[in-house]
Amino acid sequence: MKTKITLSARVELARALRVRYRSASGDAKHQILTEFVAVSGYHPKSAIRILNQDDDVSRRPATRQRSPLYDEAARQALIVLWEASDRVCGKRLKPLLRILLPSLERHGHLKLDEAIRTKVLAMSAATIDRLLRSPKAATGSKKKRRVVPEIRRRIPVRTFADWKEPPPGSMEMDLVAHCGEVNRGSYVHSLVLTDIASAWTECTPLVVREKTLLVEALERVRISLPFVLRALDVDNGSEFINETLIEYCLGHGIELTRSRPYRKNDQAWIEQKNGAVVRRMVGSRRFEGLATAHALARLYAVSRYFVNFFQPSFKLAEKSREGAQVTKRYHPPQTPCERLLAHDATSDAVKSKLREVADTLDPLQLLEEIRSMQSHLVGLADGGQPYQPNTAEQNLEKFLASLSSAWRAGEIRPTHTRETKPPAYLRRIELVVVPAPPIAVSSERTPKPVATEVAPPIESIAARSAPRSDASASGITTPSVKRATRNAGDHSQRPTWIHRQALGSMGPEICRRLEARPNLSAAELFDELRAEHPGRFVLGQTRSIERQVKRWQIEAAARGIVIGKRTYRGPKSPRTWRTRIDPFAPVWPELSFHLENHPDLTGRELFGELEARHPGQYRPGLLRTLQRRLQIWRAQAARRLVFGVAEPTFLLRNCSLPSQGGEASPPLHPSQYI
Repeated sequence: MKTKITLSARVELARALRVRYRSASGDAKHQILTEFVAVSGYHPKSAIRILNQDDDVSRRPATRQRSPLYDEAARQALIVLWEASDRVCGKRLKPLLRILLPSLERHGHLKLDEAIRTKVLAMSAATIDRLLRSPKAATGSKKKRRVVPEIRRRIPVRTFADWKEPPPGSMEMDLVAHCGEVNRGSYVHSLVLTDIASAWTECTPLVVREKTLLVEALERVRISLPFVLRALDVDNGSEFINETLIEYCLGHGIELTRSRPYRKNDQAWIEQKNGAVVRRMVGSRRFEGLATAHALARLYAVSRYFVNFFQPSFKLAEKSREGAQVTKRYHPPQTPCERLLAHDATSDAVKSKLREVADTLDPLQLLEEIRSMQSHLVGLADGGQPYQPNTAEQNLEKFLASLSSAWRAGEIRPTHTRETKPPAYLRRIELVVVPAPPIAVSSERTPKPVATEVAPPIESIAARSAPRSDASASGITTPSVKRATRNAGDHSQRPTWIHRQALGSMGPEICRRLEARPNLSAAELFDELRAEHPGRFVLGQTRSIERQVKRWQIEAAARGIVIGKRTYRGPKSPRTWRTRIDPFAPVWPELSFHLENHPDLTGRELFGELEARHPGQYRPGLLRTLQRRLQIWRAQAARRLVFGVAEPTFLLRNCSLPSQGGEASPPLHPSQYI
């Protein structure tokens, strides 16, 4: 029966009616009981028992305490079995007990009483977990649940199977990093968006990866789309998962979703376009700077029409699996423009505009402009002069004439071809003989990074087919040749086959010298080889010579050749100043003049040029000395730049480097530096 009043009211009512109920006659008791049941909602039997109870709680019988079914002995036996099972959960341990317990008893590892054994085998999975609650808490084996940030919980997850057949306007978005082989420093990114229904792809460069700049670029892309942007799917990067993008999508009615972390296949459409469009157009070089971002924006402004109007692509129709064999069936290849024209959700006005634009576009002119901008990007990335196109008519005629024989050259995309370079030691000698061009220093301040322009709306697409003049590229700042000068002497970029080839041909000569003089050290042997073959060996091969000498010494010891220990004469008393003559004093004016023209050279590169100029005169052990001298020279150049002090000579003496005569000068007070 449904309860009419609260529990406290029922207790008070029962207490008030209990005396009257006991002293009443049969008919009166029946009337009191009927009213009490109607008001309290009790069952008649419960109401009779409550009204006959005594108000004195002390005279009530004590509650019976049931003894536990599983005592401490059964619990200890369960703990032993739990540890023997490698601490599995109760649901897995319950069926395992009938296998594990007899096995332990059979091998004599465990012996239980029959009563305890029966109790252990009769435990349920819930009882096992309850009895093992304390041991599990002490071990701390419970895996902590990963906390998802609150901003991620606000964005729902969408997988590749959740798209179904969306109308045009549902897009995936991702960033492509143009960092080259080294993911350090600041470099340009490409913001890429692709439509699920039509494969329409848009690209725009970002000078830096910043959320405000990304939203600004996204707004310009949204305006230029031939359809309404309805949904946007991104990955879990901080450049996408932030309040700025969420507020932007809410303000424009865009459904924002994200993929699962570390599940690249959730964004299969955009991942495919990253390689088929961006990497195919741009390659994998490193691009940095505002000039490169402008060049990329110009390339993407042309490639968007070439890709969306003249590049058919496949679209999966169905996929079936039979055993290990997967069968895929595709729709006939179509361009994104054709898919938009065939879709029912595209309005007649947009279809008419797309047909008008498609009739005005020249695919050959678009492709020629793409090749020109690719060459421009290569010039900017390699530190050379930027590519300057000629007039459009001459370029187009020359480009058309070259198409019939372009296949003979193999790869023709400038962003995917790399010029073959001579061996490193020859490039080092050429760097010394041919001086590098002077670096142009501009007094203008570098502008702050801003969002680069993307393609205009679909209404102005036809204007892109007009010829371009030479003035369009005149605003690009000429890049510095610093990177080219550094790479020309960079020993870390040398292929390893050059090392093996140079040492492999000198193997018999090395063994012949060691057979004649077994105590010859690797450093002395390397100095002799560098003196006899100038320019052939570099400092990076010192370790290879040491390994080859060590292998020869092991083989010689096995043949019985005795190799004596080398003795080194140490100083009798510690020296407080340096007395060795500076080995670089005769050539330091020459090196200083070379550093003034090329201040970005490293110590290793400068030592390589010094060896090319004076072969056999300087051993590899002097590299560290030259690096210290170069460090002091840089500090001295920095002081001249800050304080305008003329080039002093006391700074080298103050750093304990002796003069040419070997006499050390006392250090000066810091106030004399300024």
